[in-house]
Order: sequence, then C-alpha cells, then structure tokens
Amino acid sequence: MWNKAIELSTKTHPGPVVHLSDSPKDEGKLLIGFESGTIVMWDLRVKRADFRIYYDEAIHSVSWHHEGRQFMCSHSDGSLSMWNMRNTAKPFQVTFPHGKTQRDGRKESCKPILKVEYKTSRNSSEAFVVFSGGLSYDKAGRRPTLTIMHGKAITVLEMDYPIVDFMVLCDTPYLNEVQEPYAVVVLLEKDFVVVDLTQSNFPIFENPYPMDVHESPVTCTAYFADCPPDIIPVLYSIGAKHKKTGYSHKEWPVSGGTWTVGSQTYPEIIVTGHADGSIKFWDATAITLQMLYKLKTSKVFENPKSGDVGRSGELVEEDPYAVQMISWCPQSRIFCVVGTSAHVILYRFSKHDANTTITSLEVRLQCEMEDVISPSDTENTPCYSDPSGLSPQPQPPSPRSNTPDSARDSITCLKVKDRMIRMPPGYQAELVVQLLWIDGEPPQQITSLDLNSAYGLLAVGNCNGLAVVDYLQKTILLCMNTLELYGSADPFQRLTRSPRKNRQSTSGLTELSDNQVSLDLERSKSPTSDHVNGHCTSPTSQPCPSGRARVPGGPEGPRLARRGPGRPPFRKAQSAACMEVSLPVSSLTEESRENSFSRSRSSSVSSIDRETKEAVTTLQFMESYGRKSDSLPTPCLWVGTSLGLVLIIPMSIPMDEQERQEDPVTVAPAGTVLMLKGSILRVSFLDCGGALIHSPYEVWRDQQAPGDPDRPRKRKLVNFSPSSSQEASGDCHLAVVCSERQAKVFLMPTQACLYVHNITESSFVLRADVVSVCNSVGLACFCANGHIMTLSLPSLRPLLDVNYLPQTDMRIARTFCFTNGGQALYLCSPTEIQRITYSQEMCDNLQEMLGELFTPIETPEAQNRGFLKGFFGGNAQNFDREELFGEASAGKGSRSLAQHIPGQGGMEGMKAAAGGVVGELARARIALDERGQRLGELEERTALMMTSAETFSKHAHEMMLKCKDKKWYQF
Repeated sequence: MWNKAIELSTKTHPGPVVHLSDSPKDEGKLLIGFESGTIVMWDLRVKRADFRIYYDEAIHSVSWHHEGRQFMCSHSDGSLSMWNMRNTAKPFQVTFPHGKTQRDGRKESCKPILKVEYKTSRNSSEAFVVFSGGLSYDKAGRRPTLTIMHGKAITVLEMDYPIVDFMVLCDTPYLNEVQEPYAVVVLLEKDFVVVDLTQSNFPIFENPYPMDVHESPVTCTAYFADCPPDIIPVLYSIGAKHKKTGYSHKEWPVSGGTWTVGSQTYPEIIVTGHADGSIKFWDATAITLQMLYKLKTSKVFENPKSGDVGRSGELVEEDPYAVQMISWCPQSRIFCVVGTSAHVILYRFSKHDANTTITSLEVRLQCEMEDVISPSDTENTPCYSDPSGLSPQPQPPSPRSNTPDSARDSITCLKVKDRMIRMPPGYQAELVVQLLWIDGEPPQQITSLDLNSAYGLLAVGNCNGLAVVDYLQKTILLCMNTLELYGSADPFQRLTRSPRKNRQSTSGLTELSDNQVSLDLERSKSPTSDHVNGHCTSPTSQPCPSGRARVPGGPEGPRLARRGPGRPPFRKAQSAACMEVSLPVSSLTEESRENSFSRSRSSSVSSIDRETKEAVTTLQFMESYGRKSDSLPTPCLWVGTSLGLVLIIPMSIPMDEQERQEDPVTVAPAGTVLMLKGSILRVSFLDCGGALIHSPYEVWRDQQAPGDPDRPRKRKLVNFSPSSSQEASGDCHLAVVCSERQAKVFLMPTQACLYVHNITESSFVLRADVVSVCNSVGLACFCANGHIMTLSLPSLRPLLDVNYLPQTDMRIARTFCFTNGGQALYLCSPTEIQRITYSQEMCDNLQEMLGELFTPIETPEAQNRGFLKGFFGGNAQNFDREELFGEASAGKGSRSLAQHIPGQGGMEGMKAAAGGVVGELARARIALDERGQRLGELEERTALMMTSAETFSKHAHEMMLKCKDKKWYQF
C-alpha cells in the first residue's frame, strides 16, 4: 500500500512513482520518488521507512552518486537539487542550469528537466551531469536539447528531433564504483545519436546504421541486383569524401548481435528519390542497408527568389525539385533524374572534380488545334501491316514544335545555373532538358524516360508527345506529339485539342496516403485513369461495345474540371493524361478486331469532339527491326502508349566515334504499330533460345581524368545484338510486351504474335518487369489487388499467383519495383523499406543469413575496495531479493525454482512403478464392474421375490373370501 511507504496520517495520494532504485551502498534500501515531490527511503529488511522528504517541486527523475551518500533530483521548474543522506531536511544545493537571474533576484522560469544522470570520473574531481530539457521560456520554437555539465562548463547539444530517452555509457556495470562515463546514447523520435564524452567538444559518433531514409519523404525507388562488383566500393569512396566532418575518431561504442552473409551474395543497390530533390544510393547486399552516396539535384538550379513573378513562381511553393523517376545504367555509370517540374537531369560519374557549365535544352511539347485526323471512309488497313513494304519518309520536327510563339510563354519552371560551376567528385551534371510553358499553360509531367549510353541518346515522353535528345551533341533530334508519330498507321479516329481543356486534377507525389484503396472502387473505374508511378495514362483500357462510342463526362468528369485555368498541374504532384478516344466500329468480331485492328470511320457524330491526348508510358532503346522488310537489326526506339499501342522508331546512328560527334543522328518513325489491351508498362527482348537480351551500353570512362592529349580515350561499346548471339535462328528475336491487362510475345521482324496471356480481368497491373530468377527469365507482375504473379518466358505460362497484399495504397503502388534474383521492394510506411522474395532459392539462403540479436559477454569482476574501506563501512552490502520477496519467507516453497527430487531405480524403476499402478487401477476397475453386475443381479432377484410375494398374498386373500361363510362340514 502507498500509505505504508508514506505515512498513515497522509490523506492525499502522492502521485505516480517516477523513480525506483537501490542504494549503491546498501541493496536492502529502496529509494522511491513520487511525482508530487515526495521521496522515501524504504528499508526492505525491517519494512519501514528510514526517512521521508516532502519537496514543493514536482520530481521527474533521480540519480545516485556512486558512493550512495547523496543523490540528485530533476524538477519541473528546471532546477536540480542535491540531497545528503545525513541531513534530509532540505537540499544542500539547488541550481538552475539555464535560469537567468532577473532584476528582482528571482530565477526566470524554465522548462522541466525530464531526466538527469549523475556520473563520477576518476581523472577529474568534477562529476558529469547530463540532463534533457531545462531551457528557459524566453525563446519559442527552440529545438530539443541535451545539456552536459562538467564542472563549471555547460555544453548544450541541440537535437533535430524530440528526445525519447538517453543513457550514459560507463566503463563498469556496478553502481557502487566510479562510473567513468565515456558516451551518451540518445534515442530521438527519428534518429539515434551517440555523444563522445571523452573529448572536450563532445563530438558525436558516426552512425553506421541508416537512420535517415525518411529525412525527406521518399517519392520513388529503384532496386538493382547483381550490379557490377566495383560500383559499391566506388560509390562508398566518393560518398565518404562528402560526409560531414567533426565526428569522433573512435569506433561505434554500441555493439551486439551477429549475422552471416550467406552463400548467395551479389552486389545489390537501392536508389531512393526524395521530395527535396536528393538522391540516395544504399548498399543492400545480403541483409545490410548502408548509405553509400548522396546527390542533391537542386544544386543544378538557381535558388528561387521570393520576389520573382511569372509562371515559374507558382511552382516553387512546394517541392519543385521532387524526384519523380530514376534511370541508371550501372555499367556506364550514367544517371538520369526526372523531377516534378518537368525537367530531366543527366549525370556522368567522375572520380575527379571539374569546373564545367551545365548545358540546358528547352523542349516544346504541345497538342494544338488541328484538323480531324482520321482515315478515309474506304481505308481499312491493318495496323500490323506495312503497305508496300516501305516506311514513310523521315519527318523533321514541325516548326511549331520547336519555335516558341512568344518569349512571354516560352519559359521554364526552374532556372538552370548558367555560370561555371565547380563539381566535386561523384555524379556531375552535364545536361538539363526542360519542358516549356505554352500559351500560359504549364508543361505536363514526364511519364516515361529511357537512356542508352551506347547510342548517346535520351528519350522523354509525356501525355503530349515524345522528344529524343542526343546528349553527346547536345541537340534535340525529335519533338513530336503522339499523333504525328503514327503517320498513316493511326488505328484510331481522333481530333487533337488544346491541353487547356478538361485537364485532370493532380495527386500529390510526396503526399503518399496511407488510406487503403477500395477494390470495388478500383474495379468500377478504368484502371488506367489512376496516377500510378507517374504514368500519364488514358481512361480507356477495354474495347467499347460495337456501335457505341465512349462519352466523356462520366464519374471522372466533375473531378477533372476542379482545377481552374492557369493552375500548374503539379505542386507536389504528378500529372495524368486526360484523353478519350472513339474506338473504331467494325462488323468483325472482337477477336478479329484484336488481331487485325481494322479501322473504319465511326458513325457517331460526337467522335470529333473527344479529347485525343495519348500518353507515352514506356520507352526502350534496343537493337531490333523497325520494319518487316529489315534483314539486320538496327538501333530502334520502342514507344508504348496509354492506349495499348507500341510504335517502333528506327534510327541511323554513325558507328565511328569521330562521326558520332559530328554527323547527325537520323530518327525516322516507320509507322509500325503493335496493340495490346491497356496501357503499355514494359518492353523487353529475348533471343530465340529464351535468354534475355540486354540493351547495348558504353563501358565507363572517366572524362575528367587527366590523360595524354595525343592518345585520347576511345569509347568502348558492348552490344548484345541478336545476330551476335545466335546464327541458326535467322537473326530473329522475341519482343515481350506487357500492358495493364495482358502480355504478348512477338517474333521479330515478322511481328507475328506467338503467345498471348490475359493477366487479369478484374484488376490491372501496376508494375511489370522481365527478371532473371533461378538461371531463367520470367515476367513478374504486381497487380492493384495485391496479387504478385510470375509468367514463364516466352510461353507466358502462369508460374505463381499469390495474394500478397489484399489492399494496396498509393505509397506501395508508386514505390513497388522488381529486380533480378526473385526479389522486390516497396515502401510499406514513410520510414520503412520492405524487401520481399518470391524465389525458393532466396528463401533457403535467407535462413542462413539470419543471425543472433544478442551476443553473450562475460560480466567483469567487481573492484576490490580494500580492507580499510570495508572496515569503515565503505563496501556495499549485498541483499538476497529471493529471501525477501520469495515465498520461503511465508513458509512456502518458492515457485520460481524447481527442486529436483531424485528417485529410486531411475527411469526403468519409474516405468515399472507406473506400470504397476496402471495394473492395479485396471484390476480395481474390473472388480468394481463385477461388483456392480452382481448388485444388479441381486436387485433383479429381489424384485422377482417381491412380485411372487404379492401374487401369493392376492391368492391367499381370494381363498379367504371364498371360504369365509362355509361351515366345517362343507369342506
């Protein structure tokens, strides 16, 4: 009872207990601290209080001196009080570490000191006093602090996050010895900090564990397994040069736990993009996660000024540098970043610093008012076919696509630095591609990106069109809207409109909601109308019924018109396409329409009023066949759109290095079109043996390295052309195309569909990728309903279908990504990266990599205090807690310890005894059964005798009545 520890006469409760500790001098005495300011020293032996202290300030914590003769308390008014065990009437010292003396002589009010630690040191007569809080109220918005007092010196350490708890690390685990503190461990709400107490400036230790994944909200992720073995050491060495200075030179003091690497190890790297424009490379090999290198994309641009006016001023309100998409070639070490302000930054890796100027290219992608683009009434050309076997002539970019209408409208969202910039070793910006504002409207966000280091080309697409950039010559090769890419092979009847009408509202890129997506809601609307992974997708994924055109203004209509004119479509956001198409009406069956894609004019008059913006959702550079008539593979760009169409654009690239720097690259849309259901998500290539064909790349070379001017370094290209990997197959290869609804495998160059598989009907695919698993290649898909599926290649047979996540939120949808080795990852919360595997080989190896959480160590021996200290009562008195709190003191055996009672005969004797007992019980049961049977028989005999007696009595009574009136002579 609490009043036993206080006093029987106390009427009010002293409040909750905030401190409970043993006396370092005597373990039989317990110091109890109550929140109201009451302190009690309770003797466990005699079960009474040695003394009681009633203080007028609330107590938050208590800390002992190692000798057990005094202790320190922290209070709610920001004060520290020292108490002596000999005189507990009042504290012999009261200090306000951060309280200033006012004019009237009183101390100013301070915040509560939530916790205090009082530690002594051998090398100094002054003790260490460490506490949290206690600052004055004079300034608002101060950050949480940790104060270290050593003698007269007071050091205040500001923390980035609120302090949860802290603990002082000492050389000895025994409280009755000189503590000798060497570090302070501070647990923050979002970090873990260790302070070095052995140095006068109290530096912090460099944390070997990643604690800042969520330093800025994660907006996109990328996962690369089986990387080149030299990439991780290179990134680590460069990242070590960029780390902050001032860390302690000692090793990390917190240790414990072991893990094993396992037998299946290969380099793995995770790349995260953040809302502040930063990029982080993480070493994710085995089960580790260590940050290697950090890149800030915001350093490429000028800092926006608060007084700026114009269209770009609307975009700097919130996260103008947020990373939307990442493309990285580990072999060539070329890195591309797509930002929410419709910009692309290309980086090259170098081990040397450089003074360079960043080249900026401005791209004008728009969809203007045009005439109706439709085939003639009699035209009925399959989109697979290439009429007359000839491709259209190369079309140069239209003047309106490259020439700004006015200087007022042709502005960019951000301003690139136009001066010479010194770039440290690591990734150095070389080129920035920005989309322009047009007619007072901001550019739509970029929805697809691909680069190829062997070709020296960069492709960018959004819901307005496609742009191809030569980053070696710093020129724009192609800038067209999507309709212009088809030429005469457009399978739809569409009308181009201004992008100002019916623009879709935006969803926050960094505001990843935790709300679960209702599956019923997702199924009720078209899957491609969602903003998933930054893809600009169309709201048409299923063919319309014959003779009926799709009418805009459905459930999505009111939502699309909420944003007023002139508002940017991305403020912390990524845009989505807003388009409607009138699908062709044909007398053919649905299957024949899917295979031949015959076109005819729609009978609906309203088809000319439809929005016709088609988004470019995926891009892929590859050695392939642009036309059916091609005999050899050439560099091609595969373009996938939100309508399920795939265009193949062949290119002519000079092979000689000198010619590549001078001669132009020719890009000629050929009009070749393939079609699937739903928005195109992924394009990959296999040889006829089923092996994956990688895109060609350039071997990395350091362009900033000092070299011999007479012998310049040449480009070294690695090409995976199908003709070099197979000879007997006739130089053909397979193209794997996956959309939101289905996957198809085409044979190139004939463009014949070999295999087709409808992945899902009730949901849609969010992420798809061709990955290597267990020495084979498969197609991995992640659906919106939480299913993870794998298909064999090239046959597209289902191998796995697991309902992994019953409900998927937008964070998971945007950050989910596959990689080789049967692995994937996603952001399961704003602070946690979840890695998963669907490979049995990886699961077996994972069990080998699991380690031990705790490492057992030997407790050091207690210090010998000597004869004199023991004689004068300096030694601490040990106390047996089991003797006091165990049930032995109550006359009962302790339940915490099991007592061993040895038996006779061992296990065999116990078995025999048990068998004897069982036999006796069986015999007793049989005897009881026999006795019961006999008792039953006796009961039956008794009943028969009673019946016989009753019958005899009845007959006797009748005989008496018969002979009652007869004389003796009548018998």
